[in-house]
Amino acid sequence: MGKLWGGRFEGGLDPIAWEYNASLSFDWRLAEVDVRGSIAWAKALMKAGVITLDEQHQIVKGLTDVLTEIRTGKFEHLPSDEDVHTAVERRLTELTGPVGGKLHTGRSRNDQVATDFALWLVDAIDRVDAFLKLVQKTLVARAEEDMGVLLPGYTHFQQSQPILLSHWWLSHFWPLARDRQRLAQIRERAAVLPLGSGAIAGTPFPIDRKFLANQLGFKAYTPNSIDGVSNRDSAAEYLFAAAMIGIHLSRLSEMLILYTSAEFGFIDLSDAYSTGSSLMPQKKNPDTLELTRGKAGTLIGRLTGVMTMLKGLPSAYDKDLQEDKVPVFETTDTLCLMLPVVAGVVSTLKIRADRMEKALNPAMLSTDLADYLVKKGVPFREAHTLVGKAVRRALDLETPLNRLPVSELQSISAFFGDDVNTVFDFEASVARRDVPGGTAPAAVTIQLQQAREFLKSHKIRSSVPHSETPHGGDGS
Repeated sequence: MGKLWGGRFEGGLDPIAWEYNASLSFDWRLAEVDVRGSIAWAKALMKAGVITLDEQHQIVKGLTDVLTEIRTGKFEHLPSDEDVHTAVERRLTELTGPVGGKLHTGRSRNDQVATDFALWLVDAIDRVDAFLKLVQKTLVARAEEDMGVLLPGYTHFQQSQPILLSHWWLSHFWPLARDRQRLAQIRERAAVLPLGSGAIAGTPFPIDRKFLANQLGFKAYTPNSIDGVSNRDSAAEYLFAAAMIGIHLSRLSEMLILYTSAEFGFIDLSDAYSTGSSLMPQKKNPDTLELTRGKAGTLIGRLTGVMTMLKGLPSAYDKDLQEDKVPVFETTDTLCLMLPVVAGVVSTLKIRADRMEKALNPAMLSTDLADYLVKKGVPFREAHTLVGKAVRRALDLETPLNRLPVSELQSISAFFGDDVNTVFDFEASVARRDVPGGTAPAAVTIQLQQAREFLKSHKIRSSVPHSETPHGGDGS
């Protein structure tokens, strides 16, 4: 079997142009879903009366044999295999004879690849979601294990207020929850069948697209054949979701890298997720976290590349769309490696609670001191100014804020009473912030339960049954 499109041409394609045009080197990943789509198409052709039941059986048997060869690594590629579709159909014809040539009736590589890509993307989303859930479970486990440990909270990279370490761990759980919700939404939009759109105008044969959609697990089919072959929204959305995942993991990694430094010493990474220096024997480098931070930039780059490619296209299918697959494939590879590594880092690191406690500065309770004045009737803005003066006075005297004499405080405001030193209690400060979502132990306990409920209830697979009608049509 030659090229799928060669009849009109007198000469062969230049060898370099052939290599430039061919996509088998990367789209072979679609082989299994290509067979799945072809089996469904063969059944739809028989249902439409285009092929006989016996021909359908021959084609499906041949495709099943091809699938076995793919899965066992016995499939042999030929130089004439331009892409995965050519390779599969060529091998099918070798196994079944001329009947294999009937499979492509009414079908274009345009709607075929769009269908393959959608099937592959749905499966990829399921895999990535499982790894995201693993990281979330790891964060919950850490929050449970580290409950009660106090950590200096930072804003603008400056100490701000004391918080529970468990609260900090969970602050990285919820961004991943949003990532999983995004992926679920993208999966819904991806699970729409393009097959039956043909090259641009639809197929002239009475194909039951609702039947096709059900065969392949799609919830609906595309209402417009032109859009059906050119729509790559789900690929772009997936790359955006992946970039956000990368950003969220990068932020976690950045802080963990900082906390491993000698200046902080809040955590120790496991040797299993660290490397050394080729020159300096004492070094223990957080390379896995640094790579996570770096790969986040690569994920953003792939999104940018695909978005730039898409924005220049007219309607319908164009060869530019061949460039959509490598970024999606590589992004999936990155996430499926990055996520379990991050889970491993978090689950195996050791907390140095004594270093965290030692880093707590009484000045972090300045807001508590202002709140103390507020409870005595001082307007907050005035209280803020008074405490600011107290902080300045402590700096001038080179003494911690909690050791500033009461007489000094009372010289600033008579509202500072003899009981003012009761404010300087880090655990009490944390416990006071017991509103929902706050850092108090009671609030974090509730938050932990909410996180567990999310892990239990969130399902990536669609709960919506297959549509009885296409989007925007009545299925007739």
